[in-house]
Amino acid sequence: MNYLASTGQLRASLLRWALFTIPLIVALGFLSGQAAGSGPGNPWFDDLVKPSIYPPPAAFGIVWSVLYLLMGLALAMILSARGAQGRGPAVAACVVQLAINLAWSPAFFALHQITVAFWITVAMAVMIVVTIVLFWRVRPVAAMLLVPYLAWVCFASVLTYEFGRLNPDADGAFGSSRPVRVEI
Repeated sequence: MNYLASTGQLRASLLRWALFTIPLIVALGFLSGQAAGSGPGNPWFDDLVKPSIYPPPAAFGIVWSVLYLLMGLALAMILSARGAQGRGPAVAACVVQLAINLAWSPAFFALHQITVAFWITVAMAVMIVVTIVLFWRVRPVAAMLLVPYLAWVCFASVLTYEFGRLNPDADGAFGSSRPVRVEI
């Protein structure tokens, strides 16, 4: 027997998924940044020449918290759309773009790979566009929730490029002018 879920049942499903996805994505983003030693207080980062477009450091925590919240809500909307055509590929694309997102902080802050981090932001932007397109087919509102995320990642891409341009000797992808001491 097939029947449609009531409005209350649909809202309850969205709420259950949101109570899972939002804290999960926020926590993953926070842990990625913490594990990589991101932001001010990282000696390598503190020594970098900052681009003129570099926002106040406090902005990053606020912006990323809001973006992770929107991402979690958008994913909850897709996950709660049981039986919707295209739901599986949309969720898979979201997971892939999130994995790419979580790789940026370790590449930039822990490994000092500015060029690699730049290309991660490019890959992230591409996967966000793919995710938006796939989300749109399932729930257009979920797709629209990811637009600020795409805009910020495009800005982050320019910012990362500028860090690399202003600090070529700090880019671990091209070696460093500082000697590395290894003790055995």
